[in-house]
Amino acid sequence: MSTTPITSFAEFAQRADYSLLESLQPDPQATLDGHDHRPRQVFSGHYVPVTPTPLPVPAYLAHSPSLFQELGLSDSLAHDEAFLRLFSGDISVARQPMRPYGWATGYALSIYGAEYIQQCPFGTGNGYGDGRAISVFEGVFNGQRWELQLKGGGPTPYCRGADGRAVLRSSVREFLAQEFMHALGVPTSRSLTLYGSGAETVRRPWYAPGSTSFDPDVLVDNPAAITTRVAPSFLRVGQLELFARRVRRQAHPEALNELRLIVAHLIERNYRPEIDPSLAFGDQVLELAGLFRTRLIALVAHWMRVGFCQGNFNSDNCAAGGYTLDYGPFGFCERFDPGFQPWTGGGEHFSFFNQPLAAGANYQMFWSAVRPLLADNSEALAQLDSIRDGFAGAMNQELEAMWARKLGLATPDAALVNELLELMLRSQADYTIVFRKLSEIPEEPSALQQAFYQPLSAPLAAQWSDWLRRWRDQLSANGDLGETSAAMQRVNPAITWREWLIAPAYQQAEQGDTSLIQELQAVFSHPYNAPSGELATTYDRLKPREFFNAGGVSHYSCSS
Repeated sequence: MSTTPITSFAEFAQRADYSLLESLQPDPQATLDGHDHRPRQVFSGHYVPVTPTPLPVPAYLAHSPSLFQELGLSDSLAHDEAFLRLFSGDISVARQPMRPYGWATGYALSIYGAEYIQQCPFGTGNGYGDGRAISVFEGVFNGQRWELQLKGGGPTPYCRGADGRAVLRSSVREFLAQEFMHALGVPTSRSLTLYGSGAETVRRPWYAPGSTSFDPDVLVDNPAAITTRVAPSFLRVGQLELFARRVRRQAHPEALNELRLIVAHLIERNYRPEIDPSLAFGDQVLELAGLFRTRLIALVAHWMRVGFCQGNFNSDNCAAGGYTLDYGPFGFCERFDPGFQPWTGGGEHFSFFNQPLAAGANYQMFWSAVRPLLADNSEALAQLDSIRDGFAGAMNQELEAMWARKLGLATPDAALVNELLELMLRSQADYTIVFRKLSEIPEEPSALQQAFYQPLSAPLAAQWSDWLRRWRDQLSANGDLGETSAAMQRVNPAITWREWLIAPAYQQAEQGDTSLIQELQAVFSHPYNAPSGELATTYDRLKPREFFNAGGVSHYSCSS
């Protein structure tokens, strides 16, 4: 393991190791130089070599000190000219053994198990994929492999006619959210850097100041920005689906081999420590199916635990490695509502409490995608079907265990949990604050009043008193209340993401002031520690009334 931080771009470049480019197949119709920026159909191959489009006049906005430390990078590297140029889209700075181009990937779209192709401009599904996400580096740092991907790096063949850019607003959100989720203990892609342009703006639909419109009502010019997200891989369920669809259609002679190669690469990138490489490939696929099921279920339980709503949990936004990916239409539940959905285009099917069902639908598409690899083995197919059939039961078991941990219970109690959730809904409780207050194991409902958006009526207070008494009786029977309280505080965060606190950060950043981004980074880095003093008055409080139904805060489009 490296002990001396990497301080130069030349040292950083030496960490390059491109397993994806070396193991998988490029689109045979792609250009050799990566200048491939216009929408077109991609019929085969796992990736398209493509060069990102540099931001003009790039400027440093933020980096993640914790991720830099994990990768063994000096913080000073974020300000290095070549490093800044690479991660603001200028890959001309690449030096050996780096490649002078990045890569974009295609994938398929499924929503709740229904296959779609109409979002593809060609009506075939061959134009759907990374429209503005371009990976520019893969390497090994301190013994771990990471892929580094620009979000907003310009058009690719999958851009469907768009500009391939991301606005500063969405870039700040993604940059902060990934590191916040990591600090919460939720498996996630990570944030490396955030650079903005001092010369380029892009126009997007958004909300006028003070708007309560459901849909965006104005066009606004925002600075262009690029955030670099980092993950062990960016392989998605939708990618496996794309190749499985081609197998079913017999789209080309290499279709089955391409599917086999990408599944083998998924195992190598995300599951190799847990899957014995000496096993027959079919047995490795079965191991993969079981491990992915476990990871996906645990991931969604984490989302529910911290109040996160992905907002658009299609199969193409479902990382096959089992971690959170795609921070576009996400949000965190404040006033408790099982139907919470921050994205105006998301619908109830992707709402807060429907995420376990959406995950099951995505797992169904994963199951369908790997089946062709076992087609000649009826016993293996039966085992795969059994793993798929057990998804709902395993999900329910994991969720019951999660609720038990949030409440400090020794064993799950579905009736007690459901009664609590009903009380929270009727009391207009703040999801994060009420569980944090419960972590203090109060005796009276008055101790919870800070968590409610309205005063408790006498009947509701009586019901809370009864529920608290029965809950405390269970806790007292299980052991030391002090230890239980401490355990609950380790799973119930003291603060949460509140969009009305994030909006000023990206608004100020547009004016060149990144101090609020830095403050949020600091606060979000320790979300289980109660903020003190002035920070508590800012971050540990209910959503002000003026932000209810406020466009861009209580709800927003995916105009990013």
